[in-house]
Amino acid sequence: MRSTVTKRGQTVIPAPIRKKYRIERGTTLLWIDTGENIRVVPLPEDPIKALRGIAKGENLGKKVLRERKRDEIRE
Repeated sequence: MRSTVTKRGQTVIPAPIRKKYRIERGTTLLWIDTGENIRVVPLPEDPIKALRGIAKGENLGKKVLRERKRDEIRE
């Protein structure tokens, strides 16, 4: 996908990308210059809410308890 930059430095984000990453009016974009390329990252309005459910099905509680037991054995 391509877009063109206007005289005013504006461009259009292609619709499939806007939909996939939920970029809507008022969404803040973080521009990262890596020195070799530019990355554009949409920032969620509420970062905590955006992370809710991200580890669903990971059984994190069981993993923490397993690691604690391993640590006790090492001590």
